[in-house]
Amino acid sequence: MPELINRIWPQLGRQLTPYLFLAPALAVLGLTVFWPALQAFYLSFTHYDYDITQPPVWIGLANFQALLKDRTFWLTLKNTLLYLVGVVPALAIASLALAILVNQKLRGIHWFRVAYYTPVVISMVVAGIAWHWLYDENGLLNQILIWLGLSERGIPWLTSPNLVLVSLMFVTLWKGLGYYMVIYLAGLQSIPAELYEAAAIDGSDNWIKHWDITLPLMRPYLFLVSVISAISATKVFEEVFIMTQGGPRNSSKTVVYYIYEQAFQKLEISYACTIGLILFLIILALSILRLASTRDATNPPSLF
Repeated sequence: MPELINRIWPQLGRQLTPYLFLAPALAVLGLTVFWPALQAFYLSFTHYDYDITQPPVWIGLANFQALLKDRTFWLTLKNTLLYLVGVVPALAIASLALAILVNQKLRGIHWFRVAYYTPVVISMVVAGIAWHWLYDENGLLNQILIWLGLSERGIPWLTSPNLVLVSLMFVTLWKGLGYYMVIYLAGLQSIPAELYEAAAIDGSDNWIKHWDITLPLMRPYLFLVSVISAISATKVFEEVFIMTQGGPRNSSKTVVYYIYEQAFQKLEISYACTIGLILFLIILALSILRLASTRDATNPPSLF
């Protein structure tokens, strides 16, 4: 028996060692992420409101039935999808063009990369306050437009239901452009220079070479950036909270902001958990796409 234990123990120890290293992180994640997520899932089937001294009351699918009739929820879902459709293509294309621009071998190009990446490290609170001032009725943007004669009274960037969502999208685009530029830049620098030299000999130069070479080889990175930016756009909150508070007339209210409103302003805890569960399912689908795109990015396609 001792001989059998001596043979099995080293092999068992090698198998358990990785899990022992992971145990502290898994314990923290269990207490701060997994257990609260399970509680939120349970609360979405209960009635649990501002009277937190009372235990949750099981009501089954009543919250989901109320959600189907909630016009504000469908409006916030529509706004979130519009945000996703507006931000993701713009970020994917603009950040790729910016990465191609800063990938040139020019003097001082590193300073341009730092300048374009600076908005990423700026706090969203600071950026939101600054852009709120720029978008103000008497803000810098409107003053410039009036001075140029392009507008008489300025443009209601944050007070018009037709413009507010586009204005917020531009802030998100400005904030995330440098982050996705770095991802593209890593992909661009992995493309052999010989391919561009051969394309130049064949007459494919300037922007044509990027259509013939860069885009096919960057396809996994394009998909990865699209999925990551889609997840971020789905979870947008800070821009709305700081700049518009969901107004005017709920025209800029997103799903995450609606969850915050239900949970912390109206104290409808169980209903907020129900909305959060729907958002979780949407983000889960996008996360699965992200994992698939990550695997594709490790094996970029070849032109030959």
